Amino acid sequence: MSAIPSVDLRDFVSDNSERKEKFIKEIGAAFENIGFVALSGHFLSEDLVKNLYDEIKKFFDLPQEVKDKYEIEGIGGQRGYTSFGKEHAKGRKEGDLKEFWHFGQYVENDPKLEAEYPDNVEVAELPKFNEVGKETYKMLEKTAKYVLRALALHLDLEENYFDEFIKNGNSILRPIHYPPITSEPKNAVRAAAHGDINLITLLMGAQGRGLQVKNHKGDWVDAIARPDQLMINVGDMLSRLTNNKLKSTIHQVINPPRELWGSSRYSIPFFMHPISGMPLNCLENCVDESHPKQFEDITAGEFLHERLIELGLIKG
Repeated sequence: MSAIPSVDLRDFVSDNSERKEKFIKEIGAAFENIGFVALSGHFLSEDLVKNLYDEIKKFFDLPQEVKDKYEIEGIGGQRGYTSFGKEHAKGRKEGDLKEFWHFGQYVENDPKLEAEYPDNVEVAELPKFNEVGKETYKMLEKTAKYVLRALALHLDLEENYFDEFIKNGNSILRPIHYPPITSEPKNAVRAAAHGDINLITLLMGAQGRGLQVKNHKGDWVDAIARPDQLMINVGDMLSRLTNNKLKSTIHQVINPPRELWGSSRYSIPFFMHPISGMPLNCLENCVDESHPKQFEDITAGEFLHERLIELGLIKG
C-alpha cells in the first residue's frame, strides 16, 4: 500500500515505558531512513476533521472576487488567501497548480511575538471557518509537541528540549485546494518536488495516490495514509539542527491520471515552525569525525526569510 512506516502516538503518551521506547525507536528510525512516517493516535477527532473539510470546501467554492478580498498585500502570503499558481517550488519558474489559505499562530501572553506575526484573517461569509481552523491548529500543534518530545529523546536531548522554542512558534496551517485540471499543464504539477522549510510537517489528506516521496536510492514512492492517520515529515530546519541525521526528504504532489482531471484534491499541511530566535546550529551530539558539521549557524527566522525569497513569496 505505502512504503512509509506507521506509528501510533498513543504508545508514546501511555504510561508504559516499553511502549514509549518502542515509539521513540520507530519514529527515530523512520526519520533517519526516509524522513516520513504515518501517525495514528493524534489529537484530531473525526468530527473536527469533517468540519474542517466542510468549511474549506465552502471557502474555495466562493466566487473568485470574494476570495480575492482575502489576499493581503505585503505579508508574503503568511495569512489569508493565496491565489492559484502564485507559489512555485525552489528553483522552478512554473507556479504550482493550487490555491491555499493560511491560519497562523494564536499568540498567548507574548506582546512581542504578537507584534511580530501578522493577524489572522477573518472570513465574514463563513461564520464557522475561523473557529474550526483555530481548533484544528491547536490540536495539530499539540500532536507536534509530543512528536518533537519523542525526537528529543531519540537525539539524547532533554524530553522538553523543543518546548520553549515551539511555544507561540511561527507555525502555519495551510488548507490547499488543487482544482480540476482543465487543459494539458505545461511543465506544471500540483506541487513540484520540494523539501519543507520548517521543523516537522503534519499532513491531513494524504489518502489516495498523489503524494510521492523520494527515497535514498532516488526512487519516487507513494506515500499513502489511512483515513485515521497523519503523514509527518522532517523539514529542513530539523535536518540542519541534527546535521542531517534526521532527513528532510524531497516530495511532490503529482497530477492525477487524465480520467481524474475533473476532480479537486484537498490537503491540509500543518507546518510546525519554532519562534524566529531559535538557533538552528548543528547539535553537538550530531557532529563527530564521521559526521562533520554540514551547515553554517543560522536562526530559524533568518532561514525562513531566505527560503520565502526562493519560493517567490517575498522579494529579496
